[in-house]
Amino acid sequence: MFPAGGMGKYGKTFQDMQQKLQKLDVELKERVVEAAAGGGMVKVKVNGGEEIVDIKIEKDVINPDDKGMLEDLVLAAVNEGIKKAKKLRETELAKITGMMMPGLM
Repeated sequence: MFPAGGMGKYGKTFQDMQQKLQKLDVELKERVVEAAAGGGMVKVKVNGGEEIVDIKIEKDVINPDDKGMLEDLVLAAVNEGIKKAKKLRETELAKITGMMMPGLM
């Protein structure tokens, strides 16, 4: 059914791929992308594991009478940061697999 050593070859290839993906997961958590909203008034850092690692808010944008604007800026920056982190993951994953596979990890 399989050529001599054929099935073992696929198993080894699968194990190698698993190891590379696990290593990539660790490496991505160490890499950080940045995103901003409101002309840089709200800045967010997100690691390649899509975890928010830092949020900075400029004092000038804090207005107790307009809490909604600040919430919108934070939300926009966070969403942009997550989008960039996903793109980073997809790009690095493509280097390992040789193809784009969105949503795999």
